[in-house]
Amino acid sequence: MYSALKHLHLTAVILSVCLFALRGAWMLVDSPQLGRRWARVVPHVIDTVLLASAIGLTVILHQYPFVQGWLTAKVLGLIAYIILGSIALKRGPTKPIRAAAFIGSLAVFGYIASVALSRSPLGFLAWR
Repeated sequence: MYSALKHLHLTAVILSVCLFALRGAWMLVDSPQLGRRWARVVPHVIDTVLLASAIGLTVILHQYPFVQGWLTAKVLGLIAYIILGSIALKRGPTKPIRAAAFIGSLAVFGYIASVALSRSPLGFLAWR
């Protein structure tokens, strides 16, 4: 069960960030693709699978945010990623602000991935 859930989670992570990057690129070039129905619905479906698999993994592994420092860092990073992503794709009042938020959200994603790989709140800074 663990292996299947982990693979589902990793697949959802890859799909989520790739689709976010595509939508961000569309935002930068003012593509009408960004307004298509599937581009608004599919990310929510993928992110729901991602969140459900993450919760399942925490239960199976008995490792919980606010108990394990690295999971707490991932949750806080996720909140920052969601806020910056929302500014980048919807709420940013100007294109430069949306572009900066997009770059910031990708950087936060990199941090979250490095925390997951290192299992340290320091993320890539913990690598030797």
